[in-house]
Parts: sequence; structure tokens; C-alpha cells
Amino acid sequence: MSGLSLALFVIVLMFVLMALRTPIAIGMFVSGSVGYVMQTGWAPYANFMNSMAFARFASYDLSVIPLFILMGQFATQGGISKSLFEFTAALTGRLRGGLAMAAVMASAAFGAICGSSVATAATITGVALPEMKRHGYSGRLATGTLATAGTLGILIPPSVPLVIYAILTEQNIAKLFLAATIPGIIAMIGYMIVIAVYVRLVPGHAPEVAAKPPRLNARAVLGLLPIATVFVLVFGGIYGGFFSPTEGAGVGAATAFLAAMLKREMNWAKFKHCFYATAESSAMIFLIFIGADVMNSTLALTQIQTQLVALIASWQLAPIWVMVAIVALHLLLGTVTEELSIILLTIPIFFPVVMSLDFGMPKESLAIWFGILILMVVSFGMLVPPMGLNVYVVNGMARDVPLSESFRGVLPFLISDGVRIVLMLAFPSIALWLLRFMK
Repeated sequence: MSGLSLALFVIVLMFVLMALRTPIAIGMFVSGSVGYVMQTGWAPYANFMNSMAFARFASYDLSVIPLFILMGQFATQGGISKSLFEFTAALTGRLRGGLAMAAVMASAAFGAICGSSVATAATITGVALPEMKRHGYSGRLATGTLATAGTLGILIPPSVPLVIYAILTEQNIAKLFLAATIPGIIAMIGYMIVIAVYVRLVPGHAPEVAAKPPRLNARAVLGLLPIATVFVLVFGGIYGGFFSPTEGAGVGAATAFLAAMLKREMNWAKFKHCFYATAESSAMIFLIFIGADVMNSTLALTQIQTQLVALIASWQLAPIWVMVAIVALHLLLGTVTEELSIILLTIPIFFPVVMSLDFGMPKESLAIWFGILILMVVSFGMLVPPMGLNVYVVNGMARDVPLSESFRGVLPFLISDGVRIVLMLAFPSIALWLLRFMK
């Protein structure tokens, strides 16, 4: 069996296992193990497995993942989300569709200390959905907005998928976070524009004006103080050169915990839940790491990366069309698997291909631009069926809204996502501009 045929066999086997409801980590591990043994035999495979797990998890850089997750858990359990929504609702409550816009802004702000799409969607939904229903928003607009706004949890740094991309490609985490800032803000503004247009073109889904719009007072402004403090300490410290991203994640987790304590929202049960949830999420991510490492080692033995680079070079296509094809493939994968698995599976294959392309920019800039593109694409997959994890999470919290209505609710926002991806492909400077100011 040729290397290409074996690679295709392993990938198809993985998708078959996933279709049979096998956990993604196990599916990658089993299919990768089968391919490895087929190429090398049992003894080399056993020797590889003897050292692989330690080699992967002995990396100090991986500690940034549970630390950022813990920071998000403290923020979630500490009542910060409620204060965020009250502040943003006071800013936009007088606008038509203002509460939906407030949910988008609150999700962006919460994403700045969370790093998880699902956690952001679930947290802001718990606060915003009852208020939106009380003010007469339709289930379609409310759940569609909240599911979409949840993706800002990974589009606005810190972002767990972006950290994983940085580790896999050996890129600077701080630079990737900075590069994601403007695209994340554009995403937030784009979603707010969609809401403003939708409530005018499709009447009946939002009230004309709020009967008693929330007031912007000192209490609402002070409610923003905890998240502002965490954000300034973490990112000011990182970009000011006071500490590394890993140390910044530790400082952020400690500050979020102190903020929760000062708000008197943290009790012993919530404190334990923060660590249990962090351990559970981290274990899931690290298990996917193991499965992906076995899979990618198997694919490396087939030399599929080298063959892909040679094949694409022989086509003599313009680099931009190769990038478009890679983005399209990731969009397709996003409909059947979740974002971390996509990154862990595809980046080791396609990153060498992208690095072989000539876009007239330094290789580091190319790697950062590609990372931001992939981040935007995998967030798209959180909203489309059959995966659409954010939609399922939000719909599960809105039990009176049919699932079909929630998926219909995200459709207008997908147009905004598509426009943003096209703009990012056409103008890499959107992601790279801020890097000019980083030493």
C-alpha cells in the first residue's frame, strides 16, 4: 500500500469511528495506531508509545491551557458575567435590538478572560436569555444571537485553540493573541450590525424600543471593574514584558479568583467546581493531544506532507487559491467535528504546505495570519449542523425554543462570518497590523 493510500485509509477509519459515536480522542488514537503498526510493526510502535506521552506532556508550555481554563471558570462562577451584561445593556438598551447587541458585547468582554466558546455561550446565555425573553425577543433571535456571540470566546484573546496552534507550530503566543484582537473586534461589530439590520428587515423578533431601558449609572460602571482589572493585568503584563503568557495565565487566574471573592459570589462548592471543571476540560484536551500525536506520527511516516507540498507545487496555482482551498476544507471539517480536533489533526499536515507558499511576507507573519484564519474558520463550525455545538448548548438552556429555530437564528450571522473570512483572505494586514507595535 502506497503512503498516500495508507494515509487516506487511516483518515477514513478515523471518520468511520467518529460516525459510530467513538470519542474523538479514541478515534484518532485507534486509527493512528493501526496505521503505525501497519507501517512499522508492533515493536517500533510499542517503543514509540513508551516515550510519546511523557515527551508531549513534559512541555512547560502546555500549562498555559489549564491556567486559562481556570481563569475562565473563576470568572464564570464569580458572577462577573451578570455585571458585564448589565453594563452593556445600559449602553445599548435604547437601541432597537439593544439587548441582543448587549449580549454580543458582553460575550466579547467575557471572552477576554475566558478562552472557550462553549463556556462563553453558556455563561452569557444564563444571564441574558431571561432578560431577552422578558423584553419580548423571539426565541429564534435570542438563541441565535447567544450561540453566535459565544464564538467570541475564542475569537477574542485569550483563546485556547490559538494556544494549541501556537504550541503545534512553535509560534509566539503573545503575537498570536495580539493578531487576533482586531479580527475579534471586527467580528463583534459585524454581529451587532447583523442584529441592527435583521430587526428592521424581519419585524416581530425584537421590541420596537425598550419600555424601560437600563440606566448607565455608577453601579453599572463599577460592575465592569473586575474584568477590566483582570484584562489589564494579564495583557498589560504580557505585552509590557513583565511576564510570559504562561505566567500571565497564572496571574489572571489568581486575579479572577480575588475578583470573585470580593464580589462575594464564590463559595466552597463553586470553588471545588472550578477545579473539577478545569481538570475535566484539560483532561479532554490532553487526551485529544495524545490521539492527535499518534495520528500525526502515522501520517508523517506516510510522508503525506512532503507529497502534498510537491503535488501543490506541480499545479503551479497562485498561493491565494491554495489558501482558499485549505480554508474551504476546514469549513467542511467544521461541520462534522469540533475545533480542537480540527486544529490538532490538520495543522501538522497543512502548516508545512502553507509555509512553502510565497505570499511576499516573512514566514512568521505568514504563520500568524494562517493561525488567525483557521481560528475564524473553526469558530464557524460551532454554529453549523450537524456539529453546531454552541447552538446545542444554548438551545438546551432555552427548552421552549425548537432546535430548528435556533439554527435558523444563526443563519444571518453566518453571512457576517463569511464576509469576515473573505476580508481576512484578501487583506492579511487586518491581523498583522498591530504586530508592528510589538517589540
